[in-house]
Amino acid sequence: MPGSRKPDYILIIVTGILLILGVLILTGISASLSHAKFGNPYYFLKHQVFWGIIPGLILGFFAFKIRLDLLKKWAPFLLLANLVLAAMVFLPKIGLRLGGANRWLSFGGITFQPSEFLKLTFTIYLASWLATRISQQKFSGEGTEKSFSKTLIAFLMMIGLVGGLLICQPDASTLGIILITGVLMYFLAGTPIWHIILIILIGIGGSFAAVKLEPYRMRRLTIFLNPEIDPLGLGYQIKQALIAVGSGGIFGLGLGMSRQKFGFLPESMSDSIFAIFSEETGFLGAAIVIILLLLFFWRGFKISKRAKDRFGQLASFGLSSWITLQALINIGAMTAILPLAGIPLPFFSYGGSHLIAELIGVGILLNISKTT
Repeated sequence: MPGSRKPDYILIIVTGILLILGVLILTGISASLSHAKFGNPYYFLKHQVFWGIIPGLILGFFAFKIRLDLLKKWAPFLLLANLVLAAMVFLPKIGLRLGGANRWLSFGGITFQPSEFLKLTFTIYLASWLATRISQQKFSGEGTEKSFSKTLIAFLMMIGLVGGLLICQPDASTLGIILITGVLMYFLAGTPIWHIILIILIGIGGSFAAVKLEPYRMRRLTIFLNPEIDPLGLGYQIKQALIAVGSGGIFGLGLGMSRQKFGFLPESMSDSIFAIFSEETGFLGAAIVIILLLLFFWRGFKISKRAKDRFGQLASFGLSSWITLQALINIGAMTAILPLAGIPLPFFSYGGSHLIAELIGVGILLNISKTT
């Protein structure tokens, strides 16, 4: 077909390997935890496959096949629908409050987390919006500085709307990923450097305000610096994660041989799954995962460089940045380089919402990669 080429096979292979590694490590954790809880050693694994991987691959295939001009056109409506769903988590009966947070919706027995899809829809919308703004500036007689200032104000308003919604849930970790990804895309769009500096300063001020409103965020930071402050709470999770990572040595204890998954390490299937993976596969396995994730970003960056239109450039850079950034933050938290953030490890952690969103993102990346 004229104007098209084959999709990025390296990205497909990297994503496939990450999914397979995620299934392998989850199999061992599921065998121990779900047997004790449900009497079925593969309960969690089946749930991950049938409610995460399979729907994600199907929707990712549709994202791969959709015309990019239609995706760009529908981006505002997708974001609006996602924002409505994110606001509905506060409604009784359909909104679920778990662990002190309103982040989940339940329809007909299907539970999902709208904020996970916000990372996807906001990235696509921002790429569409920035591409349109840049195109308009080229053909308008308005001064560049004045035009960019309008763009900055509108960008801050968008971040404020999404941020207000996520802070109320609360889900500051998702907001942080969206904000960093958005700023990177905004910078890539060729906006003045003083805009980026101003956004960073506003972000720092907002972070201080968020800490003042919810003191537990400051507690997370202090516990990160000194886990002994809360040895049975967050400090316990940090210490057990480090024990798991350190116990793996060079080659690991072997798949399924983790000791920390038996109730010692909290959230072993979700937020802490990298620590279990490191325990079972050692430094070698952990290094392979990090290399694969960096390779994932490199392919996304290459796709962005090859894209022939601004929307494709911004969307591919934003999608690969979001997924890689989230992975590095999760890994940083499990190795005590960063404070605990409570976010899943892409392609690994148990949970359908984040996995479906990530696979749709990969589908869009592959779509852009085959279009010249």
